[in-house]
Amino acid sequence: MSDDLEILRQDVLSELAGAADMRAWDAVRVGTLGKSGRLTALLKALGKMEPEERKVRGVALNRLRDDLTRAIESRGQALEAAALEARLVAERVDVTLPPPAQVQGAIHPISRAMEEMTAIFGAMGFSVAEGPDIETDWHNFSALNTPAHHPARTDHDTFYLPPVPGLDVARVLRTQTSGVQIRTMLSQKPPFRVICPGRTYRADHDATHSPMFHQCEGLVVGKGVTLGHLKGCLIEFLRVFFDKPDLPVRFRSSYFPFTEPSMEVDIGWSRRTGEIGGGEDWLEVLGSGMVHARVLANCGLDPREWQGFAFGMGIERLAMLKNGIPDLRSFYESDIRWLRHYGSDPLAPALLHEGV
Repeated sequence: MSDDLEILRQDVLSELAGAADMRAWDAVRVGTLGKSGRLTALLKALGKMEPEERKVRGVALNRLRDDLTRAIESRGQALEAAALEARLVAERVDVTLPPPAQVQGAIHPISRAMEEMTAIFGAMGFSVAEGPDIETDWHNFSALNTPAHHPARTDHDTFYLPPVPGLDVARVLRTQTSGVQIRTMLSQKPPFRVICPGRTYRADHDATHSPMFHQCEGLVVGKGVTLGHLKGCLIEFLRVFFDKPDLPVRFRSSYFPFTEPSMEVDIGWSRRTGEIGGGEDWLEVLGSGMVHARVLANCGLDPREWQGFAFGMGIERLAMLKNGIPDLRSFYESDIRWLRHYGSDPLAPALLHEGV
Protein backbone atom coordinates (compact mmCIF):
# COMPACT_ATOMS: atom_id res chain seq x y z
CA MET A 1 0.00 0.00 0.00
CA SER A 2 1.34 3.42 -0.93
CA ASP A 3 2.43 5.86 1.72
CA ASP A 4 -0.51 8.27 1.23
CA LEU A 5 -3.04 5.47 1.76
CA GLU A 6 -1.24 4.25 4.87
CA ILE A 7 -1.21 7.80 6.24
CA LEU A 8 -4.97 8.05 5.58
CA ARG A 9 -5.55 4.75 7.37
CA GLN A 10 -3.62 5.85 10.46
CA ASP A 11 -5.34 9.25 10.53
CA VAL A 12 -8.82 7.72 10.37
CA LEU A 13 -8.05 5.08 13.01
CA SER A 14 -6.62 7.78 15.28
CA GLU A 15 -9.71 9.96 14.84
CA LEU A 16 -12.00 6.99 15.60
CA ALA A 17 -10.09 6.23 18.77
CA GLY A 18 -10.53 9.83 19.88
CA ALA A 19 -14.26 9.96 19.09
CA ALA A 20 -15.96 10.14 22.50
CA ASP A 21 -19.59 10.12 21.34
CA MET A 22 -21.80 9.33 18.36
CA ARG A 23 -21.62 12.88 17.04
CA ALA A 24 -17.80 12.79 16.81
CA TRP A 25 -17.98 9.28 15.35
CA ASP A 26 -20.41 10.40 12.66
CA ALA A 27 -18.12 13.30 11.73
CA VAL A 28 -15.27 10.81 11.13
CA ARG A 29 -17.54 8.52 9.10
CA VAL A 30 -18.81 11.30 6.85
CA GLY A 31 -15.34 12.82 6.49
CA THR A 32 -14.01 9.47 5.30
CA LEU A 33 -16.78 7.69 3.41
CA GLY A 34 -19.25 10.50 2.66
CA LYS A 35 -19.79 12.06 -0.76
CA SER A 36 -17.04 14.56 -0.08
CA GLY A 37 -14.97 12.25 2.14
CA ARG A 38 -11.23 11.77 1.77
CA LEU A 39 -11.43 8.16 0.68
CA THR A 40 -14.29 8.91 -1.69
CA ALA A 41 -12.20 11.63 -3.37
CA LEU A 42 -9.38 9.15 -3.97
CA LEU A 43 -11.80 6.65 -5.51
CA LYS A 44 -13.16 9.33 -7.83
CA ALA A 45 -9.64 10.15 -9.01
CA LEU A 46 -9.15 6.61 -10.38
CA GLY A 47 -10.80 7.58 -13.65
CA LYS A 48 -7.97 9.96 -14.52
CA MET A 49 -5.24 7.29 -14.21
CA GLU A 50 -3.72 5.02 -16.83
CA PRO A 51 -5.30 1.53 -17.00
CA GLU A 52 -2.39 -0.34 -15.44
CA GLU A 53 -1.90 2.22 -12.68
CA ARG A 54 -5.70 2.38 -12.05
CA LYS A 55 -5.83 -1.39 -11.63
CA VAL A 56 -3.16 -1.46 -8.94
CA ARG A 57 -4.41 1.69 -7.23
CA GLY A 58 -8.03 0.47 -7.30
CA VAL A 59 -7.21 -2.79 -5.52
CA ALA A 60 -5.42 -0.89 -2.76
CA LEU A 61 -8.24 1.63 -2.38
CA ASN A 62 -10.93 -1.07 -2.20
CA ARG A 63 -8.94 -2.93 0.43
CA LEU A 64 -8.54 0.29 2.43
CA ARG A 65 -12.26 1.08 2.11
CA ASP A 66 -13.22 -2.34 3.45
CA ASP A 67 -10.81 -2.04 6.37
CA LEU A 68 -11.95 1.45 7.32
CA THR A 69 -15.65 0.54 6.94
CA ARG A 70 -15.23 -2.34 9.40
CA ALA A 71 -13.29 -0.11 11.80
CA ILE A 72 -15.93 2.64 11.64
CA GLU A 73 -18.83 0.19 12.17
CA SER A 74 -17.06 -1.47 15.07
CA ARG A 75 -16.35 1.84 16.77
CA GLY A 76 -19.98 2.97 16.24
CA GLN A 77 -21.34 -0.20 17.86
CA ALA A 78 -19.03 0.27 20.83
CA LEU A 79 -20.13 3.90 21.28
CA GLU A 80 -23.83 2.94 21.04
CA ALA A 81 -23.38 0.25 23.68
CA ALA A 82 -21.56 2.71 25.97
CA ALA A 83 -24.31 5.34 25.50
CA LEU A 84 -27.03 2.79 26.32
CA GLU A 85 -25.20 1.65 29.43
CA ALA A 86 -24.80 5.25 30.62
CA ARG A 87 -28.51 5.88 30.02
CA LEU A 88 -29.55 2.77 31.94
CA VAL A 89 -27.38 3.80 34.87
CA ALA A 90 -28.78 7.34 34.86
CA GLU A 91 -32.43 6.20 34.62
CA ARG A 92 -32.21 3.34 37.08
CA VAL A 93 -34.93 3.34 39.75
CA ASP A 94 -34.53 1.51 43.01
CA VAL A 95 -37.93 -0.11 43.50
CA THR A 96 -37.03 -1.08 47.06
CA LEU A 97 -36.96 2.55 48.21
CA PRO A 98 -39.95 3.77 50.25
CA PRO A 99 -42.46 6.13 48.53
CA PRO A 100 -42.14 9.89 49.02
CA ALA A 101 -43.19 11.16 52.42
CA GLN A 102 -45.99 13.22 50.89
CA VAL A 103 -47.78 12.77 47.59
CA GLN A 104 -47.98 16.12 45.78
CA GLY A 105 -51.42 15.52 44.29
CA ALA A 106 -54.65 13.62 44.83
CA ILE A 107 -57.69 12.52 42.84
CA HIS A 108 -60.81 14.48 43.81
CA PRO A 109 -63.48 12.29 45.48
CA ILE A 110 -65.95 13.05 42.69
CA SER A 111 -63.49 11.97 40.00
CA ARG A 112 -62.61 8.89 42.02
CA ALA A 113 -66.28 7.94 42.44
CA MET A 114 -66.83 8.32 38.69
CA GLU A 115 -63.80 6.11 38.00
CA GLU A 116 -65.15 3.44 40.35
CA MET A 117 -68.63 3.54 38.83
CA THR A 118 -67.19 3.25 35.34
CA ALA A 119 -65.06 0.28 36.39
CA ILE A 120 -67.96 -1.55 38.05
CA PHE A 121 -70.50 -0.99 35.30
CA GLY A 122 -67.82 -1.57 32.67
CA ALA A 123 -67.36 -5.06 34.07
CA MET A 124 -71.10 -5.58 33.52
CA GLY A 125 -70.80 -4.65 29.84
CA PHE A 126 -71.79 -0.98 30.04
CA SER A 127 -70.16 1.69 27.92
CA VAL A 128 -69.96 5.43 28.71
CA ALA A 129 -72.21 7.84 26.78
CA GLU A 130 -71.91 11.63 26.85
CA GLY A 131 -74.06 14.58 25.81
CA PRO A 132 -74.20 18.40 25.95
CA ASP A 133 -74.68 20.33 29.19
CA ILE A 134 -77.14 22.64 27.38
CA GLU A 135 -80.17 20.58 26.39
CA THR A 136 -83.39 21.31 24.59
CA ASP A 137 -86.59 21.26 26.59
CA TRP A 138 -87.66 18.24 24.53
CA HIS A 139 -84.58 16.13 25.32
CA ASN A 140 -84.58 17.13 28.98
CA PHE A 141 -88.32 16.87 29.72
CA SER A 142 -90.81 16.13 26.93
CA ALA A 143 -89.13 13.02 25.49
CA LEU A 144 -89.00 11.66 29.05
CA ASN A 145 -92.76 11.87 29.44
CA THR A 146 -92.51 14.77 31.89
CA PRO A 147 -95.81 16.69 31.80
CA ALA A 148 -95.91 20.45 31.30
CA HIS A 149 -97.21 21.01 34.86
CA HIS A 150 -94.39 19.02 36.51
CA PRO A 151 -92.55 21.06 39.22
CA ALA A 152 -89.16 20.29 37.66
CA ARG A 153 -90.13 22.42 34.63
CA THR A 154 -90.72 25.58 36.68
CA ASP A 155 -88.33 28.54 36.56
CA HIS A 156 -87.44 28.28 40.25
CA ASP A 157 -86.18 24.70 39.80
CA THR A 158 -84.52 24.82 36.37
CA PHE A 159 -82.02 27.18 34.71
CA TYR A 160 -83.59 28.28 31.42
CA LEU A 161 -81.40 30.02 28.85
CA PRO A 162 -82.46 33.14 26.91
CA PRO A 163 -84.12 32.37 23.57
CA VAL A 164 -81.98 32.42 20.44
CA PRO A 165 -83.35 34.45 17.51
CA GLY A 166 -84.48 32.13 14.76
CA LEU A 167 -84.36 29.05 17.01
CA ASP A 168 -87.85 28.05 18.09
CA VAL A 169 -86.83 25.71 20.91
CA ALA A 170 -86.46 26.21 24.65
CA ARG A 171 -82.99 25.53 26.05
CA VAL A 172 -82.04 24.57 29.61
CA LEU A 173 -78.99 23.62 31.61
CA ARG A 174 -79.73 19.92 31.91
CA THR A 175 -81.30 18.99 35.23
CA GLN A 176 -80.33 15.33 34.76
CA THR A 177 -78.24 13.27 32.36
CA SER A 178 -81.40 11.53 31.12
CA GLY A 179 -81.10 13.55 27.93
CA VAL A 180 -78.06 11.44 27.08
CA GLN A 181 -80.29 8.36 27.33
CA ILE A 182 -82.70 9.91 24.83
CA ARG A 183 -79.86 10.76 22.45
CA THR A 184 -78.52 7.22 22.77
CA MET A 185 -81.88 5.66 21.91
CA LEU A 186 -82.21 8.02 18.93
CA SER A 187 -78.71 7.41 17.57
CA GLN A 188 -78.02 3.75 18.35
CA LYS A 189 -79.80 0.56 17.50
CA PRO A 190 -80.56 -1.68 20.50
CA PRO A 191 -79.57 -3.74 22.32
CA PHE A 192 -77.19 -1.57 24.33
CA ARG A 193 -76.07 -0.79 27.88
CA VAL A 194 -74.78 2.68 28.72
CA ILE A 195 -74.03 4.82 31.74
CA CYS A 196 -74.20 8.60 31.48
CA PRO A 197 -72.00 10.35 34.07
CA GLY A 198 -71.72 14.12 33.98
CA ARG A 199 -72.57 17.55 35.38
CA THR A 200 -76.15 18.62 35.99
CA TYR A 201 -77.70 21.90 37.15
CA ARG A 202 -80.62 22.81 39.43
CA ALA A 203 -81.59 25.98 41.29
CA ASP A 204 -80.87 24.66 44.77
CA HIS A 205 -78.07 25.27 47.27
CA ASP A 206 -77.62 24.01 50.84
CA ALA A 207 -75.60 21.43 52.80
CA THR A 208 -76.98 18.57 50.68
CA HIS A 209 -77.72 20.36 47.37
CA SER A 210 -75.61 22.35 44.91
CA PRO A 211 -76.55 24.41 41.82
CA MET A 212 -74.07 22.25 39.90
CA PHE A 213 -73.61 18.61 40.79
CA HIS A 214 -72.88 15.27 39.13
CA GLN A 215 -75.10 12.39 38.22
CA CYS A 216 -74.56 8.92 36.83
CA GLU A 217 -77.54 7.48 35.02
CA GLY A 218 -77.78 4.10 33.35
CA LEU A 219 -79.86 2.64 30.57
CA VAL A 220 -80.30 -0.92 29.32
CA VAL A 221 -82.49 -1.66 26.30
CA GLY A 222 -82.95 -5.09 24.78
CA LYS A 223 -85.40 -7.90 24.27
CA GLY A 224 -86.66 -9.73 27.33
CA VAL A 225 -85.24 -7.23 29.83
CA THR A 226 -87.04 -7.61 33.16
CA LEU A 227 -87.27 -6.08 36.60
CA GLY A 228 -85.10 -8.93 37.86
CA HIS A 229 -82.25 -7.75 35.64
CA LEU A 230 -82.57 -4.25 37.09
CA LYS A 231 -82.51 -5.48 40.68
CA GLY A 232 -79.57 -7.80 40.12
CA CYS A 233 -77.55 -5.06 38.40
CA LEU A 234 -78.09 -2.45 41.13
CA ILE A 235 -77.61 -4.83 44.06
CA GLU A 236 -74.28 -5.96 42.61
CA PHE A 237 -73.19 -2.38 41.95
CA LEU A 238 -73.99 -1.12 45.44
CA ARG A 239 -72.31 -4.05 47.17
CA VAL A 240 -69.13 -3.65 45.14
CA PHE A 241 -69.07 0.17 45.38
CA PHE A 242 -69.43 0.18 49.17
CA ASP A 243 -67.29 -2.96 49.54
CA LYS A 244 -70.05 -4.72 51.51
CA PRO A 245 -70.77 -8.20 50.05
CA ASP A 246 -73.79 -8.58 52.34
CA LEU A 247 -75.08 -5.01 52.05
CA PRO A 248 -78.89 -5.00 52.57
CA VAL A 249 -80.68 -3.45 49.57
CA ARG A 250 -84.39 -2.61 49.46
CA PHE A 251 -86.59 -1.55 46.54
CA ARG A 252 -89.63 0.65 47.23
CA SER A 253 -92.42 1.59 44.84
CA SER A 254 -92.25 5.20 43.71
CA TYR A 255 -93.18 7.46 40.79
CA PHE A 256 -91.07 8.87 37.99
CA PRO A 257 -92.72 10.01 34.75
CA PHE A 258 -90.12 8.23 32.61
CA THR A 259 -90.31 4.76 34.22
CA GLU A 260 -93.14 2.35 34.99
CA PRO A 261 -92.96 0.69 37.43
CA SER A 262 -90.64 3.02 39.34
CA MET A 263 -88.63 2.22 42.45
CA GLU A 264 -86.50 3.99 45.01
CA VAL A 265 -83.48 2.01 46.14
CA ASP A 266 -82.45 1.98 49.82
CA ILE A 267 -79.42 0.49 51.55
CA GLY A 268 -79.08 -0.61 55.14
CA TRP A 269 -77.31 1.77 57.50
CA SER A 270 -77.22 2.97 61.07
CA ARG A 271 -78.81 6.35 61.74
CA ARG A 272 -76.93 6.57 65.03
CA THR A 273 -73.40 5.81 63.80
CA GLY A 274 -73.70 6.41 60.06
CA GLU A 275 -72.29 2.96 59.32
CA ILE A 276 -73.16 1.62 55.86
CA GLY A 277 -74.61 -1.86 56.08
CA GLY A 278 -75.06 -1.73 59.85
CA GLY A 279 -78.05 -1.04 62.05
CA GLU A 280 -81.72 -1.45 61.29
CA ASP A 281 -82.36 1.78 59.38
CA TRP A 282 -82.68 2.42 55.65
CA LEU A 283 -81.19 5.17 53.51
CA GLU A 284 -82.33 6.10 50.00
CA VAL A 285 -79.44 6.24 47.51
CA LEU A 286 -80.90 6.20 43.98
CA GLY A 287 -83.99 5.89 41.80
CA SER A 288 -84.77 3.32 39.13
CA GLY A 289 -87.47 1.64 37.09
CA MET A 290 -88.47 0.03 33.82
CA VAL A 291 -88.35 2.47 30.89
CA HIS A 292 -91.83 3.83 30.23
CA ALA A 293 -93.39 2.59 26.98
CA ARG A 294 -94.08 6.19 25.96
CA VAL A 295 -90.37 7.09 26.31
CA LEU A 296 -89.41 4.17 24.07
CA ALA A 297 -92.02 5.25 21.52
CA ASN A 298 -90.78 8.87 21.63
CA CYS A 299 -87.37 7.55 20.55
CA GLY A 300 -88.74 5.43 17.72
CA LEU A 301 -88.57 2.09 19.54
CA ASP A 302 -91.52 -0.29 19.57
CA PRO A 303 -92.30 -1.05 23.26
CA ARG A 304 -93.87 -4.35 22.18
CA GLU A 305 -90.46 -5.45 20.89
CA TRP A 306 -87.99 -3.66 23.17
CA GLN A 307 -87.88 -3.33 26.95
CA GLY A 308 -85.40 -1.61 29.18
CA PHE A 309 -84.56 -0.34 32.63
CA ALA A 310 -82.98 2.90 33.80
CA PHE A 311 -81.49 4.24 37.00
CA GLY A 312 -79.92 7.43 38.28
CA MET A 313 -77.78 8.40 41.25
CA GLY A 314 -76.03 11.48 42.59
CA ILE A 315 -72.26 10.96 42.43
CA GLU A 316 -71.58 13.40 45.27
CA ARG A 317 -74.17 11.65 47.44
CA LEU A 318 -72.56 8.25 47.05
CA ALA A 319 -69.08 9.73 47.52
CA MET A 320 -70.24 11.42 50.74
CA LEU A 321 -71.64 8.16 52.10
CA LYS A 322 -68.58 6.13 51.18
CA ASN A 323 -66.04 8.63 52.54
CA GLY A 324 -67.98 10.03 55.50
CA ILE A 325 -68.15 13.58 54.08
CA PRO A 326 -70.82 15.58 55.98
CA ASP A 327 -71.29 18.67 53.75
CA LEU A 328 -71.76 18.75 49.98
CA ARG A 329 -70.42 22.30 49.70
CA SER A 330 -66.93 21.23 50.74
CA PHE A 331 -66.54 19.42 47.39
CA TYR A 332 -66.23 22.80 45.64
CA GLU A 333 -64.34 24.94 48.17
CA SER A 334 -60.87 24.05 46.81
CA ASP A 335 -59.46 23.50 50.29
CA ILE A 336 -56.16 21.68 49.73
CA ARG A 337 -56.24 20.27 53.26
CA TRP A 338 -59.66 18.75 52.61
CA LEU A 339 -58.48 17.30 49.30
CA ARG A 340 -55.40 15.74 50.88
CA HIS A 341 -57.62 14.12 53.50
CA TYR A 342 -60.37 12.80 51.21
CA GLY A 343 -58.46 12.56 47.92
CA SER A 344 -57.17 9.32 46.41
CA ASP A 345 -53.70 8.27 45.33
CA PRO A 346 -53.26 9.38 41.67
CA LEU A 347 -51.10 6.30 41.05
CA ALA A 348 -53.82 3.87 42.22
CA PRO A 349 -56.60 3.72 39.60
CA ALA A 350 -59.95 2.08 40.26
CA LEU A 351 -59.44 -1.60 39.42
CA LEU A 352 -61.98 -4.26 40.25
CA HIS A 353 -59.45 -7.03 40.82
CA GLU A 354 -57.71 -4.87 43.45
CA GLY A 355 -60.95 -3.55 44.93
CA VAL A 356 -62.41 -0.13 44.33
